Amino acid sequence: MIPLNDNVRRQTFWTSTLALIALNTAVFIYELSLGPSINRFVFAFGLIPARYTTLHGGIIITNLTAFIVPVFTSMFIHGGWLHLVGNMLFLFVFGRSIEDRYGHSQFLLLYLLSGFGAAVIDILFNMGSRVPTIGASGAIAGILGAYLVSFPTARITTLIPLFIFFWTVRIPALLILVYWFAIQFAAGYQMMAIESATKGGVAWWAHVGGFILGIFLALAMPKRQRRAVQVWPWEM
Repeated sequence: MIPLNDNVRRQTFWTSTLALIALNTAVFIYELSLGPSINRFVFAFGLIPARYTTLHGGIIITNLTAFIVPVFTSMFIHGGWLHLVGNMLFLFVFGRSIEDRYGHSQFLLLYLLSGFGAAVIDILFNMGSRVPTIGASGAIAGILGAYLVSFPTARITTLIPLFIFFWTVRIPALLILVYWFAIQFAAGYQMMAIESATKGGVAWWAHVGGFILGIFLALAMPKRQRRAVQVWPWEM
């Protein structure tokens, strides 16, 4: 299922969402320009859990700046076009309405705090991993969590491909987001049973942590005075 749009009638332009999409895209284009040096860039600015954990499963942070910088820079690095486009599509579909609901500044705060929380969860669940964690999905998971509690009755226009056939359906946000979260949780739980030398792969628990944090942040942040969901008559 590929989300394409929602039916929330927004009252403000999604400036912060557009800026985040532009920044992520600009960083990725810069990555492409690096050629063979891309690995050095990713290891320098990606989040590597082994740098902050001990062999006995403890957390060790000797330099706060050296910890915080990659936590945030890693959010804007992507591993390929599909990685980038997928993340930006979710940010576009769900981010605009959350920005309209909470305002530009609070939206950015929610995004960054969710990404930070997701990074911490990733470190806790991948202690010893020397594989860089990159991508905006942890921060975007926070936006999804905020959307769940802010617009549960909204309808998400979703593209469903089946072999060579494609059609769109309008799925309740509650259903599609709970389904998304269940997949992340189940995959993360399954991966806990798999031991590997690098512990690489999709940061499932970062998604789970970002999503839950986004829910709590959305409930705590003051909202703009407006109706949560306004549905176009033909989208009922």
